[in-house]
Amino acid sequence: MESKEHWDHVYQSKSADSVSWFQEHARQSLDLIKSIGASHTASIIDVGGGASTLVDDLLDDGFENLSVLDVSAHALAVAGQRLGQMRSRVGWIVGDICRVALPSQSFDIWHDRAVFHFLTDPVERLAYVNQVLRCVRPGGHVIVATFGPDGPGKCSGLPVRRYSPEGLHGEFGSAFELIEHASEAHRTPLGNIQHFIYCHCRKPH
Repeated sequence: MESKEHWDHVYQSKSADSVSWFQEHARQSLDLIKSIGASHTASIIDVGGGASTLVDDLLDDGFENLSVLDVSAHALAVAGQRLGQMRSRVGWIVGDICRVALPSQSFDIWHDRAVFHFLTDPVERLAYVNQVLRCVRPGGHVIVATFGPDGPGKCSGLPVRRYSPEGLHGEFGSAFELIEHASEAHRTPLGNIQHFIYCHCRKPH
């Protein structure tokens, strides 16, 4: 099954609040984004955002220039329906992050919770990092969260790579300044604990 078909099937067969990665509020992501101190006009992209509620909370906090990218159009439709009239304030992008054409140097903050760890092929990881280098403005911020060393080996039936903070930072290269990292014990809707790590880096000027 191709990636798009897989994720469309997930969101068509399950409610958005029953998938293992669901968070009522993405507090760790919100805290890291807000710690940057960016203006409300900063351009933010949530990569693999799907039906995540992060965009809702960013809108509630006054951010005005938001984009959500996901390979599943169905997932984005779920988020748009939930937002109602506010959905027109968000740029919705359907595409594979390793291949989609995005405008160069257009984002101040790049956020990804739980996409990068699905990239088990080093060619795909390189393509992802190249997207970051091309699309994030010099000095911009990159927040990426993956399963940590104690996290699951699979998610939604697909294999994943688990990372330490140092290992995740290493995928992007020493030119990226590691500002901070954090851990999260995520409780799934079924009550299981999944361990995530978050790395917050700054793209080189």
